[in-house]
Amino acid sequence: MEEIKAFNEKRAEIYWWLSSLFASELDEQGLEQYQSPEIRAFLAGLGENIQLKKPVDKLVDALNRLQDREDAQLELSADFCELFLKSDKEGALPYASIYLDKSGNLNGKPAEEMTKVLAAHNIQVSQALNEPADHIAIELDFLGNLIIRSNELEQEKHLNSALVEQAEFIRQHILSWTPQFNALCQQIDEFGFYSAVSDLLVAFLELDCLYLLDEPS
Repeated sequence: MEEIKAFNEKRAEIYWWLSSLFASELDEQGLEQYQSPEIRAFLAGLGENIQLKKPVDKLVDALNRLQDREDAQLELSADFCELFLKSDKEGALPYASIYLDKSGNLNGKPAEEMTKVLAAHNIQVSQALNEPADHIAIELDFLGNLIIRSNELEQEKHLNSALVEQAEFIRQHILSWTPQFNALCQQIDEFGFYSAVSDLLVAFLELDCLYLLDEPS
């Protein structure tokens, strides 16, 4: 169980990291950190998994090109706005309702369902995430918290049940729409940083479900 709990901590950290990338633009300090040996080693570690290698390689390539991009932080912020802050006609809005609610409402049924999930688990997401509950950053932040909470369980059968619950949450609330979201990112993001991040997100979610349900990859 201790090995599982240690791995859970790593999983939660990855989901929180991905959440932060979709929550707001990177500032100068944040962008500089991505050129640090620590971050590069972290990405290299992720890329050792064959299912994550391609999106990680794309992300590293984008980071390398950012070093030569004039006004890199401003341009990357513009990319973020272009993708995630415009209308659904022009961008790739990171809300489940855009892809799952037939009425096309920004704050539709998926947002209502996610609000109920948050309340049922009594988990508070980061106060900085001032978005509808079905925003990808909130769903990922919640998932990280759900994972860490499962580490408080003492019996193996309870922990195993928690892992199944996490897989069900991923499939129902995140993988149900992020492949479509990712496809839009690939179309719109010309530079490629955020499309690499969305690619990595979907690949990691799919890999995580295989791990949680103990299915062969």
